[in-house]
Amino acid sequence: MKKKIFVILGIIIIIIFLLMVYILYIFNYIPHKQYSNEDFYIKTYTSNVDKDGDGIDDQTDILNNVREYIATKPQYKSQYYANGYPDDEYGVCTDVVAFGLKNAGYDLMQLVNEDIQNNRDDYEIETIDKNIDFRRVNNLKVYFDNHAISLTTDITKIDEWQGGDIVVFNNHIGIVSDKRNKRGITFVIHHANPYQRDYEEDFLELRNDIIAHYRIT
Repeated sequence: MKKKIFVILGIIIIIIFLLMVYILYIFNYIPHKQYSNEDFYIKTYTSNVDKDGDGIDDQTDILNNVREYIATKPQYKSQYYANGYPDDEYGVCTDVVAFGLKNAGYDLMQLVNEDIQNNRDDYEIETIDKNIDFRRVNNLKVYFDNHAISLTTDITKIDEWQGGDIVVFNNHIGIVSDKRNKRGITFVIHHANPYQRDYEEDFLELRNDIIAHYRIT
């Protein structure tokens, strides 16, 4: 009888252990193997625009800049900044996109404000505030609807997802990585919450609320 109990307890422990490993893997606490475009015979997209004239095309520039930003390991906190862009170690999801584009020559604080002034009816804004409007996901979606190329939201069309693209979810936004999982689905560079371990994650398949996918022109 005791032996049978020990066997049952052993099975339960193994099941719990495997379940914990699965959960940790799904939520990226266990690293996922990374693949590249070349592994799936996908040609890497290169923009024909170099907005800031630094010799690096916009698509590559955005991706490089985002990686430089997350290398600073910003802590997650939503707060207001008098100069618009966070100037300390804190940030939120929209700042990943804003800093990625800013150092490629696209100042979203200025650009979004101009678009709001010119297309007020497109935005659900009662009071315009240049310092915060560009740090709201809904406003960025409207801006990119107006000024970027809209692409597929079907993540299985793997050749249409490229590093440096922008992906929008309900109340969240990030930059598409050039890393892919074993199915060819791209990772996402994003900042979702204070408990996030890594900023570049195998994340797309966890979400069922992708509402937009853009590429800067």
